[in-house]
Amino acid sequence: MKKSFLLLIALCVTALATHAQTNTYALVPKPTHLEARSGSYTLPAKPTIAVQAADPEISRIARMLADQLAKATGSAPVVTTGKASGGISFVSAKGPKLGAEGYTLTVSPKQIVITAEQPKGFFYGVQSLMQLMPAAVFSPTKVSGVAWTVPACTIEDQPRYGYRGSMLDVGRYFYPVAFIKKYIDLLAVHKMNTFHWHLTEDQGWRIEIKKYPKLTEVSSIRPKTMVGHYRDKVYDNKPYGGFYTQDEVRDVVKYAQERFVTVIPEIEMPGHSVAVLAAYPELGSNPDKTLTPSPTWGVHDDVLFPREETFTFLENVLTEVMALFPSQYIHIGGDECPKTQWKQSKFCQALMKEKGLKDEHELQSYFIQRIDKFVTSKGRRIIGWDEILEGGLSPNATVMSWRGINGGIAAARQNHDVIMTPTTYCYLDYYQADPKTQPVTIGGLLPIEKVYSFNPSVTDSLTAEQSKHVLGVQANVWSEYMPTTHSVEYMAYPRLIAVAETGWTPQDARNIDDFKQRLETHKKRLDFLKVNYFGAPINNTFQYVWPKETAKK
Repeated sequence: MKKSFLLLIALCVTALATHAQTNTYALVPKPTHLEARSGSYTLPAKPTIAVQAADPEISRIARMLADQLAKATGSAPVVTTGKASGGISFVSAKGPKLGAEGYTLTVSPKQIVITAEQPKGFFYGVQSLMQLMPAAVFSPTKVSGVAWTVPACTIEDQPRYGYRGSMLDVGRYFYPVAFIKKYIDLLAVHKMNTFHWHLTEDQGWRIEIKKYPKLTEVSSIRPKTMVGHYRDKVYDNKPYGGFYTQDEVRDVVKYAQERFVTVIPEIEMPGHSVAVLAAYPELGSNPDKTLTPSPTWGVHDDVLFPREETFTFLENVLTEVMALFPSQYIHIGGDECPKTQWKQSKFCQALMKEKGLKDEHELQSYFIQRIDKFVTSKGRRIIGWDEILEGGLSPNATVMSWRGINGGIAAARQNHDVIMTPTTYCYLDYYQADPKTQPVTIGGLLPIEKVYSFNPSVTDSLTAEQSKHVLGVQANVWSEYMPTTHSVEYMAYPRLIAVAETGWTPQDARNIDDFKQRLETHKKRLDFLKVNYFGAPINNTFQYVWPKETAKK
């Protein structure tokens, strides 16, 4: 009896110690390795940040840290070049041990040292350092009465996957540049490195193309918008529109680059193109057919036809897009393309016969391969949703597996690169709690526990060599039921953080209970960042409007 009681006491003490450590070192995503040390570092009244090597990019990262510390503490750190004793030091390492995004972070009572081989590593080291500080470090203005200390520890960290992304759909609803930048900021805070910008849809075209002005004059504005759930078929009868100018796109891309986030544009084809056909009907089934950007969500039969005029149009569009986006990948959609009009078209049937294509799926493959050849000729690569597997995969294509994981497995077995983004784990437009308690959304139920449980590696289905083709994981935010930036944040966070940890942290180091404990501390940081996450202690009425910015009409 006595032994059992003592054992119970020991277990309780261990549990309390573990809980205390989790709160003290509440990093998200969880580092590869963290060793707690005794003591803490106290930020001096006049902090210094020393950059060992005269590298302008590393110095820029140091200044970013200094600027944020100045905002939150009211005391601006001095950034210097060369070795320093004490303070915060950025030390460059040589060799392949840490990799492009890896870092070590050592905190002692005397100094803080971030070591990395590449600027990305220093940037991610800074993110971890800031999370070790009081949550108020994320404040945009000075916070008084805070003990600016950092718990001593040693961290060795690098990501599980090289691709860690999130897609934001701006085709259904347009979000201002200020919010796009905030979205990118939050990705960077959580060590995500890819922003997939879904720019075109049946309901709206959102990017300026100089050669085709009707895309912004006509395709960017729909006559009305669905209100409430799809099944209700209720509309507001108000025109809705918006688009990003090329200067705004350049600004966003540069902003993201400074935070080591790659922006991948998506131009949908051959489906989800009603908005295009509203402006240029000659690219579809009937040049005399009158269409408007669709006010209705869902999949539409009106699609692009594989005529030479269509390919010329798309090549011209993609030429301007590639001039704006330096990303290796260009996303061309390829999903949910009904074949009804192609089956009824004499032109399409004759083309299939001429090219020796046995069905309309192979015709779509022909369409995608034409685009793939063009994009490849420009030194880029295409990404498409997993429908591009149907009828034969384009030679250089990377697949986003969204209809479960089977498409990704099939592509990897064919030695094609894959990004895992299945609806069952990664679609953040699904309900995250009892629908009776939530705003209207598309349906489904995806609580944070289910999101966190995803393992993208699918090692049971692939060989070790095939598994190397799984590049990473992505969360998707489809916006049919997210009319405001406020509602986007509510649906994305904190679930997007669970996806971030899936992409960064080794599988055997992940634990949902541990994650939830760290998340409770992290929510205080989100509060300072003014994120309207699910469960946030601020108004969730979805009425927030960004000041001084409205959609372009």
